[in-house]
Amino acid sequence: MRGVTFSIVARCARTHQVGVAAVTAVQAVGKLACHAIAQVGAIASQAKTNPYLAYDGLRLLERGVPAEEALRRVLATDADADQRQVGVIDIRGRTAGWTGPQAIPWAGHLPGRNCHVQGNRLAGPQVLESTRASMHNTEHLDLAERLTLAVLAGDAAGGDLKGERSVNVLVFSTEEYALCDIRIDDHHAPLDELRRLFAVYQTKILPIVNTLPKRCDIPRPG
Repeated sequence: MRGVTFSIVARCARTHQVGVAAVTAVQAVGKLACHAIAQVGAIASQAKTNPYLAYDGLRLLERGVPAEEALRRVLATDADADQRQVGVIDIRGRTAGWTGPQAIPWAGHLPGRNCHVQGNRLAGPQVLESTRASMHNTEHLDLAERLTLAVLAGDAAGGDLKGERSVNVLVFSTEEYALCDIRIDDHHAPLDELRRLFAVYQTKILPIVNTLPKRCDIPRPG
């Protein structure tokens, strides 16, 4: 995946949910760019995507390595780090970001309060600023809704210079399965579809997810 537009990694200070959202002009942004583990953290790996930066980074976060150190370690293993872009948040809300000098301009990243936003091939820095402002202004809402609103705010500020084709909003709570995983892999108006599917998620999917078995009630096989 080359030229992922913008993404947000975030933690809810109230619920300790973690999540990531991303939108881009190519297909299936959720498959390769968005990664999270319940009660561990979230990582967005984009630009010229290397999913192993996220896989290995999450393993480090799982061992208690802080976000900044985890990012430093995984980038040190990547000979093409100058082409990558990464955002990291750990379960304590610590963040880190990297924008390689070869990312498609305009490119950059921006730390926030319990969130980190990053993007490339953007209309300008206002895209990230609007995305972060949305995250800061919606802390009273559930994380899935905040991420959805933040993606929409970034798009309204100019978004991707090439337009959008796919979007993902992914949130984990305390369980190993996702609390929210809205994926629009290929659509001519993915943000309009996100609005529709988020309403479906709130009214129909979330109530079902809340009734699923919990790990505390399911013994692991011996």
